[in-house]
Order: sequence, then C-alpha cells, then structure tokens
Amino acid sequence: MAVKKALVCGAGGFIGSHMVKRLRAEGYWVRGADLKNPEFCPSEANDFVVADLRLRESWEAILDEGMDEVYQFAADMGGAGYVFSGANDAAIMHNSAMINLQMADFAVLRKVKKIFYSSSACMYPAYNQEDPDNPKCAEETAYPASPDSEYGWEKLFSERLYLAFNRNFGVNVRIARFHNIFGIEGTWQGGKEKAPAALIRKVAEQSDGGEIEVWGDGLQTRSFLYIDECIEAVRRLMESSFPGPVNIGSEEMVTINHMAEMIMKIAGKKLSIKHISGPLGVRGRNSDNKLLRRELGWEPSQSLFDGLSKTYPWIYGQMQAETK
Repeated sequence: MAVKKALVCGAGGFIGSHMVKRLRAEGYWVRGADLKNPEFCPSEANDFVVADLRLRESWEAILDEGMDEVYQFAADMGGAGYVFSGANDAAIMHNSAMINLQMADFAVLRKVKKIFYSSSACMYPAYNQEDPDNPKCAEETAYPASPDSEYGWEKLFSERLYLAFNRNFGVNVRIARFHNIFGIEGTWQGGKEKAPAALIRKVAEQSDGGEIEVWGDGLQTRSFLYIDECIEAVRRLMESSFPGPVNIGSEEMVTINHMAEMIMKIAGKKLSIKHISGPLGVRGRNSDNKLLRRELGWEPSQSLFDGLSKTYPWIYGQMQAETK
C-alpha cells in the first residue's frame, strides 16, 4: 500500500506543528511549509521548507502533483491584542487572502486530492455574540455576515473561495471553524498569544498574594479547546465525506475571570484581578457542536481545567528557561 503524502501549510505554527506530528505518527510522508521553523521544537516533517506562501513560486516548489492531502493552517493571526487593535488589519487581510488564493489556484493545477481549510469562529456575526450568557454560533447563523474583525471577514471570504472552487473545479475541501485552540508549544508572549497563554504567563509571573491584569470586566465569555482534541477533530473531518463548514471547539463556556481563577488554582496561588481597558472582541462566544456530533459522531470530552493543567507547567518551564 502506497504511503500517503501530505502538505501542512503553517507547519511552523502552533496547530500546524501538532498536525505534522499526528500525520507522521499515522505513517504519512509529510512536507511542512511556513515562513519560519517551529519555535519550540524541531519539525517532525520529512521535509520542511521555509517559504513565503503568499508567493506563486513558493507553491510551485512545495506542492507536488496529486498530493493526497493538504492542511491549510497558514494565516496572519494572533490573539485579541493583535487582531482587535486595528493596527494590523491590512496585513491580516492581505497576507491571509494571498495565501488562500494561491492555495486554491494550485489545488486545481496540481490536482490535489483533498484540502483542509482552517476557518475561525471569528467569522460569526458580532450581533449574535452580544449576550455573554447566550451567544449564537451554530453554523447556519453565519449570515447575514457581520464579523467583528477584519480577521473574521478574511476567514469568511476564504471559506467562500474554497467552496466556489469546489463547485466550479471539483476541489475536494473540508472546512472547520476553530474556537480558541490552546495548549503546549503555542505562543505565550510577544503580543500574538491568546487568552489562556496570556493569563497563564501573568499568573506564573506573580507571587502568592499578587495581582494580575485582565482586559475588560472579565465577564466576557469564551470556550477553549485543547490542541489534541482539535487535531483529532480535523483528522476525523478529513476522513469523513462531510465538507463543512463545521465548528471545532468546546461547549464548556467560561468567563475570562473564571478561567483566571482556574489557572490560579492550578498554580496554587491566590491573586487579585485588576480590570483594565484593552481590546476585547465580542462579549460571548461558545462552540455549538450539534452539527459536529451529527456528522462525525464525535465531540471533544476534555475539560478546560485539564487542558490548562497541561499547559501551565509547559509555559512555566519556558519562562524558567528564559531566565537562565
């Protein structure tokens, strides 16, 4: 039986590097491509190419004829501090759109057998996420479209791009909308980190009895999915016949204050929270997994506390290493 070949775009990033490991464990031959190598460990890809995926010549070099699977995670992205500040809007839209336009074009030219595209819950309408206790994020609520960021608008555009290439050129695509994926080997400082990593870093920096800062009133709600379950869901989607879009996330919705308290418990610290102004995004967001359960017969089962319990010691270890 021939070995399956896969290309992972964004393989130097958080989710992409984990997908490389999973595919290699399943026996795939894997090529990774990204602007940078993975930050926290060497790539396990059989072949890793440092390439600018906005450029046509990069795709000519990395995408082989008849590639079995392509996983498209590459994007210009970050946490709320990066996405909602407004300072990065042009780069976010231009860079990510260029990557996906090239990918779609070369999928046809090189007769790719199957593509996974990672969309985001950020494409859901802001008007359905104003109530922190009752956000509406079922897949069918995406329209009328009104994302709260240019990042969300680009994701929505690229979803439609791949679905149009499916209709017109037969590109076999799978699309998932990620809801706040976190875990080990993810960005934890520098402005692009997401809420779990940022709060873990803040708690780890403080001595017992200290204080951490939280943007807003801390009553905004989110759900967070540990990386291992994200990868499992993507693999199940790729093995299915369902094109999506489908939510991949947890239905365990928490306030940011509550998540901070979970992290304090894991760290064994009692800290006070100082609420400050900062970029927030929508008031409430939570994955709706009805379609996921129906189409894949599966849903995430790991609690947020368990995921944070794995992530805290990893980030703490990174911080300790930097001080040596």
